Amino acid sequence: MEWNAVLEAVSAMGWIEALAVLLALAYVLLAAAESIWCWPAAFVSTSLYLYLCLAANLWAESGLQLFYIVMAVVGWVQWRRRGHRRRQAVPESGHPLSEGEQRPIVQWPLRWHLLIVLANTALTLLIGWLLARYTPAANPYLDSFTTVFSLVTTWMVTQKVLENWLYWIVIDAASIFLYASREFTLTPYLFGLYTLIALAGYLRWRKQYLSHPLA
Repeated sequence: MEWNAVLEAVSAMGWIEALAVLLALAYVLLAAAESIWCWPAAFVSTSLYLYLCLAANLWAESGLQLFYIVMAVVGWVQWRRRGHRRRQAVPESGHPLSEGEQRPIVQWPLRWHLLIVLANTALTLLIGWLLARYTPAANPYLDSFTTVFSLVTTWMVTQKVLENWLYWIVIDAASIFLYASREFTLTPYLFGLYTLIALAGYLRWRKQYLSHPLA
């Protein structure tokens, strides 16, 4: 796709959608930087997308955006908490974390991820089958996959689970094809950028986790 087509699409975007896209990018970048301000950006962005989806009569997408709004509030509250386990002293300073520091990054056991993948795959197949049988949905199984896994992965972000970024890499890469197949102009590029940011986010969070392990 040529850049003038992209520029034309940008110029045709309403200011609400343009602001929603910018704030969505800000959310991902801030989350990768482990900044708590990612959640206000997510709250405003998803609120704007909720308005746009309702105006377009996209009821399922509206429900997903409403979920994201709730998760933005949950994420803000959770990231302000220290978590239940004290982290070890920072090697360079020798001082333990203060009570005011944010929630630490954690890892979930492999068995939890296996259960998540199995359960969400089963739910994806069920919803995909229902959409394929009873609706004119395009790419029902891929659409179901990105939606179902996005829900649980968003919850993982609120809990600062390191592996959330690995889920997002797969979800965002799948979303590139999903939106490209629907002839979206800008959104495939957006999700391509999301994929790269998710990779960078994982590497940064992993480095942070390894430098400040949980006791």
